[in-house]
Amino acid sequence: MRTRRTLLTALAPLAALGLLTACGASDTATDQVVPKGQKGGTAINLGPDQKRVHTAKVDAIAARLPAAVRARGTLQIGVSTNSSPPLAFYATDDRTPIGVEIDLATLVADTLGVKPEFALVSWENLFVGLDSGKFDAVFSNVTVTEERKDKYDFATYRLDDLAFEAKKGSGWKVAGPADVAGKTIAVGSGTNQEKILVDWSRQNEKAGRKPVDIKYFQNQTDSYLAIQSGRIDAYLGPNPTAAYHVASAGQTEVVGKFSGAGARLQGKIAATTKKDSGLVAAYQAALNHVIENGTYAQVLERWGLSGEAVTSSEINPPGLPRTGN
Repeated sequence: MRTRRTLLTALAPLAALGLLTACGASDTATDQVVPKGQKGGTAINLGPDQKRVHTAKVDAIAARLPAAVRARGTLQIGVSTNSSPPLAFYATDDRTPIGVEIDLATLVADTLGVKPEFALVSWENLFVGLDSGKFDAVFSNVTVTEERKDKYDFATYRLDDLAFEAKKGSGWKVAGPADVAGKTIAVGSGTNQEKILVDWSRQNEKAGRKPVDIKYFQNQTDSYLAIQSGRIDAYLGPNPTAAYHVASAGQTEVVGKFSGAGARLQGKIAATTKKDSGLVAAYQAALNHVIENGTYAQVLERWGLSGEAVTSSEINPPGLPRTGN
């Protein structure tokens, strides 16, 4: 989620530079935004009244929850305040969390017959919350990795794809490490995409090519400003946020898309829980139920992420290899 007061405030620096002309079709009465040039289709709802997709409780699946969670009647869910549209962000009321992660977690809670209660914390505190037992789950674009599997259990719900986003009309395509040699690229610190970019830079040096000049910015909007000013060549981040920004702002383009688990494995995003908490089987069953009844597809479609759908949820599949492997 955005750390700034509202989504509109968060986008203000871009608007000041004229980078949000693509969002010109905005209806403040209904909190709908239609990208410039779009004729027909579904507008992006930024308001607190999301008209979320819901599903009914399934008793047999709900029975898989630990007795203490069933008795409590709530599911404590951690979401990162560092996320961006369309993953998780604030609605225009400055209070309501919205986005695909919120919607999918709500579907899981519906199926399990409990109320979702979302806690908005920094990325590192997601895992602190899991470790301490404060959170029953994290739905926050968490990639399955072999290192994380030592401490956490995962039930997958979306493909993990990354994207290089560059200025529109750059004429540049990224197919592998050689294409980023000598380029200046921004990436989030402590992320899996950073690990991949650092590895590509090392591969370039070993091959006698220039390393990547890696830059770090506090906010994603700073990366977008740096792209437009020419201070960086690209930003490497989650594909969903890149696709959303390309469609809504109209000033950038995706120049390369890759698995978040590296070249040899398709990455997966997963509901994350403390290892051996007894919760992961319930999450997997709930996710498979909403995949089968079609509500999962409805959620992905409303956020433009149908291309990242999975056909079934898996528990602890192979993940991003350990560092150094």
